[in-house]
Amino acid sequence: MTLTQELVEHIAELARLDLSDKEMTRYRQQLSAILEYFEALQAIDTDNISPTSGMQEGSSMLRPDDTIDGLGIDDVLSNAPDIHGRQFRVPPIFN
Repeated sequence: MTLTQELVEHIAELARLDLSDKEMTRYRQQLSAILEYFEALQAIDTDNISPTSGMQEGSSMLRPDDTIDGLGIDDVLSNAPDIHGRQFRVPPIFN
């Protein structure tokens, strides 16, 4: 599928891109090539291929999701440069 210059200009307008004529020509060629690639992929017959969620069958290769105790409040605040009560004290952001 070859895109027209007008369609590429419309896409650039929607994306709020200010493209030069040279960029417009280059993007028209690149976008057309991408769409042609998708057309080739759509032509592949996948009717007899079962959908899969991964390439390997069997159990997950991920580690078990074990919980561990986090740091206590005293440990967390021990490295803070400035604290107020049980909270971090930071410089004000707004004046």
